[in-house]
Amino acid sequence: MYSYENRLKEMRKTKIRHTLEKRKQNGYTDLDDFGTVPISEGYCVEPWYNSTNGSFYGYDGMCENFCRVIDAHVPYIDKNEMLCGRWRDMLVNYRGDLHYMPDWLKDNLKNLEFIKNGATNQWSKRWDEQRFPYDHLKPLQAKYNITTGIDADAHFACDYSIGFKLGFGGFLEKIEKYRKINPDKSEFYDAEERCVKAIIRFIERHIKEIDSLIKNEQDEAIKQNLKTMKETCENIRYNPPKTFREACQWTAFFNCAARIYTRDGAGFQVDGLLYPYYENDVKNGILDDETAKFLIANLLLIDPHYYQLSGVDEEDRDMTNHLSYLILDAADSINIACNLTVRVHENCDREFLKKAVYYLLKNKNGWPRFCNDKALLDGYMRNGVDKKTARERIAVGCNWMCVPGKEFPMNDTVKINIAKVLEEALKDMKVENEKSLERLFEIFKEHLKSAVEVTAAGINLHIDHAWEVTPELIMNLMMKNTLERGEDISQCAELYTVGIDGAGLAVVADSFGAIQTRIENEKLLSWDELYTALENNFDDERTRLMLNTAPKYCQGGTVSDEWAKRLTEVWVSTVKSQEMSKCRQLIPGWFSWSRTIEYGSKVGATPNGRRAGEPISHGANPNPHFRTDGAVTAQCNGIASIQCGFGNTAPLQLEFDPHLATDEKGVETVLNLIETHFKQGGTLININVLDKDKLLEANKNPDLYPDLVVRVTGFTAYFASLSPQFRQLVVDRFLEGI
Repeated sequence: MYSYENRLKEMRKTKIRHTLEKRKQNGYTDLDDFGTVPISEGYCVEPWYNSTNGSFYGYDGMCENFCRVIDAHVPYIDKNEMLCGRWRDMLVNYRGDLHYMPDWLKDNLKNLEFIKNGATNQWSKRWDEQRFPYDHLKPLQAKYNITTGIDADAHFACDYSIGFKLGFGGFLEKIEKYRKINPDKSEFYDAEERCVKAIIRFIERHIKEIDSLIKNEQDEAIKQNLKTMKETCENIRYNPPKTFREACQWTAFFNCAARIYTRDGAGFQVDGLLYPYYENDVKNGILDDETAKFLIANLLLIDPHYYQLSGVDEEDRDMTNHLSYLILDAADSINIACNLTVRVHENCDREFLKKAVYYLLKNKNGWPRFCNDKALLDGYMRNGVDKKTARERIAVGCNWMCVPGKEFPMNDTVKINIAKVLEEALKDMKVENEKSLERLFEIFKEHLKSAVEVTAAGINLHIDHAWEVTPELIMNLMMKNTLERGEDISQCAELYTVGIDGAGLAVVADSFGAIQTRIENEKLLSWDELYTALENNFDDERTRLMLNTAPKYCQGGTVSDEWAKRLTEVWVSTVKSQEMSKCRQLIPGWFSWSRTIEYGSKVGATPNGRRAGEPISHGANPNPHFRTDGAVTAQCNGIASIQCGFGNTAPLQLEFDPHLATDEKGVETVLNLIETHFKQGGTLININVLDKDKLLEANKNPDLYPDLVVRVTGFTAYFASLSPQFRQLVVDRFLEGI
């Protein structure tokens, strides 16, 4: 029977099959699921290089290679679905980021001419260092293990209302209009035009393939679905969407193109922008709730972009509507990796919040997340932004917010490993005659200032030249001022509130706490003995345990909790006092993304008993095993106390088995935890509700549970796709429950 229920079951089965096939093609990937499908047989792209270093840059290089990659994508049509289109491959893969390059592409590249000619030693150049070198910054960047943001891809948000108003044909008309006004920007407009036409060709290939399927289909219900699918694609090939289905299909095609270009994953206020289409179609009798839910489920299946639900307008009025509920129902019906964030505020529809928590408990797939409107609004306004603009800033990334169409924040692309900063401070103090905790902290602050200064220099370099290296040709289409001025969004954004995250907070806080407790207060250890232990990587287990069992951050009212607050104060003051050029300003946060293993590999043994090379702490979270009693509440309290206060987040990441039913009492318990954390000033909560036994079994053999989804950090992923190291990180963060 061709019912929505049966179709969803088949769509989910296909998704799980694709997940396992992608793992076979790509190997383990510690990244977002992205919604990709496996690479099709015979798929091949031969990139065009316009630089002697074996890479491509600028309008012509990015445009030409985007066209080659998207043109190589064959149509994807599933007869069970109402929407069509999928993506498989990223343009940035061909620029040499070997860390993220899938296995199948590495094999394909062996046959490319530039590889045969011996250019492999240049195959790591994502930034055009020939034209924009930064060798003068590299020593300090390496010293402090900084993720610089130089060469970072899209981490901002489009204004989808622009696309919904114009459509792809409207983009072409707008390009032509402003080309005449800005004749000196022809290279920009030529590239934008070619990219839009490539997206239209992508749609046209789907139309052609659907037409072929219709001719060979015998089932009348399936044939009718295909006919409507074809009509929908034809309507939005050039024209703006007019119906709910057309808006969803238009979004799907644009998202595929944006992902292919620079893996953009920033969505929009989905219950807000889609609601007028829903309301109009219901009024005209061409849409019912079950169909609307199926279409949203289909959109979430195509790509797990970050979408925000609920929230308030500038007059503090709740924006929750009937579609908000339907979107939660839709996510429940498909029940895969998705990235929905519910914005919580004091005027929010509580029944809606309860439903969101219910699905979190019911499905145990890490969605939805929850963000705190008040803390984010008040904090962002402290940067000199008005309330209306601050309310427009929505959750569209792992840990980050953005004002769609206006802001170029580089969020989640710039990080300083403060555990490495501590290591450098310890090295400096070793040669001094007098050693003390306060002296160590003074040296730490000096190094932190140097780290922020060199990071700021890298950010300025990136923004100054991003348009010449990686212009955002796809996202430019739905940004303010870009097509109007003939400039990349990196040149003409209205807001440059650039996010900069500290990583390793718990390692450093626990290290200062352990020193204060064991050396200065209890005098159980001398400074010389500490240095010997660190240099020998704790070959004396007794010394390691002495330090490791000192009071920890998030245990509640400990010396390390106080150090976490003190570190936050100095982190915020150092970042906010850093001068930037051209009206740019830095916004501090605490977040590590999934780099805990990478960052830890660069740091030697630390005074909290952590051995050399072990992962650093995750984001704002405490170190694993900080308490033996689960201590969900203690963790919530600790993280609430170290928020940076300028509109960027220090997320609370929870992994626990709540031992709660999905009844009213269980939902209220978790909702109370969320609301309490937000009343304390918390900004963002990522929750994995996990079955402990299932998690441990899946860690041993992930193929037993190919449908198990976890929120690794800000993003969700299939547990079976993660590397053993990352699976273990999730297990280590697990708390016993509430």
